[in-house]
Amino acid sequence: MKTIITLALISISVVCTAQGKFFTRNGTITFFSSTPVEDIKAENYNATAVLDAATGAMEFSLLMKSFNFKKALMQEHFNENYVESDKFPKATFKGTIVNLDEIDFGKDGSYPATVKGDLTIHGETKPVETTGTIDVKDGKVITASSFMVAPEDYKIEIPGVVRDKIAKKIEVSVNTELEPLNR
Repeated sequence: MKTIITLALISISVVCTAQGKFFTRNGTITFFSSTPVEDIKAENYNATAVLDAATGAMEFSLLMKSFNFKKALMQEHFNENYVESDKFPKATFKGTIVNLDEIDFGKDGSYPATVKGDLTIHGETKPVETTGTIDVKDGKVITASSFMVAPEDYKIEIPGVVRDKIAKKIEVSVNTELEPLNR
């Protein structure tokens, strides 16, 4: 698994050597499911993210096993039974900022952003479009967004015995603080 992360980071580093690119290995991805029976929350603080300010291209990658749950049994079921982390170890997003011309990466400020791209989870890729904010502060780019994901869209099967405990649509939140990539 460390080999996969190392190769991904080397690939990203090679691609992202030009000025105007931003990077982090510590992006936060959170998901939240709320039902009358139970709330489920998991957090992942190890998402890799790259943003090319010149083109608006954005990429995110994370290991599914890096999600942390309040209850160890939930984490075990998530990895073994639902997302099958050994078979499908990563989730990725590749997309672009649709309204790039409205964002000034050279000027501190908060900018609304619309992002469109492809989200891959559990070996399934689906188009996603969402809104969020991009804050530029002291040369850093801070992103925040949330959107809904239906597990069935990604062929994640929820057994009948726990179906009432997991929402049909799960809120995914993405937060990153990206640093300029140095040459």
